[in-house]
Amino acid sequence: MMVPLPTKYFLVKGAGHGNTALNSFDFALLESGVGDTNLVRMSSILPPRCQEIEPIKLPGGALVPLAYATITSSNRGEIISAAVAVGIPENDDEPGVIMEYEAASELNHVEDIVVQMVKDAFEYRGRALKEIKVSGATAKVEGNTSVFAALVLWY
Repeated sequence: MMVPLPTKYFLVKGAGHGNTALNSFDFALLESGVGDTNLVRMSSILPPRCQEIEPIKLPGGALVPLAYATITSSNRGEIISAAVAVGIPENDDEPGVIMEYEAASELNHVEDIVVQMVKDAFEYRGRALKEIKVSGATAKVEGNTSVFAALVLWY
């Protein structure tokens, strides 16, 4: 196999404000613990038998595969939220499913939607769902504001 299959995952989240939209996004990444890495955005499949771990300090400059939701706004006073949810299958030999969602909305609304997305994905795959784990971030916009939530895959 040319690319090793990740065996671990963890959930992260962050929010940030900055002078520009990119600075606010960068600050949200730093707050989440992935700011000094190279993000490799992936589609939404959790490898079979992948084990959840506590977030770890990632090596600076590492290529980090992750599924993420993010939103940036400069509409002062607006509430923005981003969330990821991962569905863990009953059968450990089957892959899980990760979903991401972001909106100018309260966090509980965004989390409800992303959880339903996971349930739908399992249903149309005909796969039994053992549990769903969710992580989300929210902020009230002050200038340029970003929120970020991700599932990080690791080895």
